[in-house]
Amino acid sequence: MPVAAQLCVIFAVCLVSEGLSALLPFSFPASVLAMVVLLLLLLCKALKPRQLQQTANFLLGNMPLFFVPACVGIIRYTDVLFQNFWAVVLISLLTTPLVFFVTGHVVQLTLKWVRRKEEAQSHD
Repeated sequence: MPVAAQLCVIFAVCLVSEGLSALLPFSFPASVLAMVVLLLLLLCKALKPRQLQQTANFLLGNMPLFFVPACVGIIRYTDVLFQNFWAVVLISLLTTPLVFFVTGHVVQLTLKWVRRKEEAQSHD
């Protein structure tokens, strides 16, 4: 699939996710919803990883550029961050181990799932 078509697919998923996020009765980030929609498309085999691989590799290779706006925002609002310094520290200290724990378990579950799938295919 040409790069332009791959970008169109990615942008279409993002657009659909923006719409879904607007329809939800609660606040939910459209970017997270886009990842869920993309995952569902991949699991349902509506999309194959190789169809988006070229554009995904480009975006991953240039990922540091996507952090520039966030860094500028942090610099712009340092006064707000300093006013809430202890809340930010507390939240960071509480959520970092939680993220490590959940990520580790998700990776373990994924590895088990992949092994089972490989074993099932080798028995066929």
